[in-house]
Amino acid sequence: MGYPVDMADMTRPIRIVIAKPGLDGHDRGAKVVARALRDAGFEVIYTGLHQTPAAIVQAAVQEDADVIGISILSGAHLTLFPE
Repeated sequence: MGYPVDMADMTRPIRIVIAKPGLDGHDRGAKVVARALRDAGFEVIYTGLHQTPAAIVQAAVQEDADVIGISILSGAHLTLFPE
């Protein structure tokens, strides 16, 4: 399986949406990852706490994101994101 973004044709930094779904209120890890990605040259959009799956996808579409990263401490990722 290949990557959905052809890295050789990139004319802009890779754009990543970082999101905290559900009721999990712990965002330190997501902020650390977002900062590390930004420092590495990626463009990062952090959506904040308590996002729904639909809101995360909507943000990714609006931001023309190449990647979505989710951070969830509760382990509910398989329930919230079955696909």
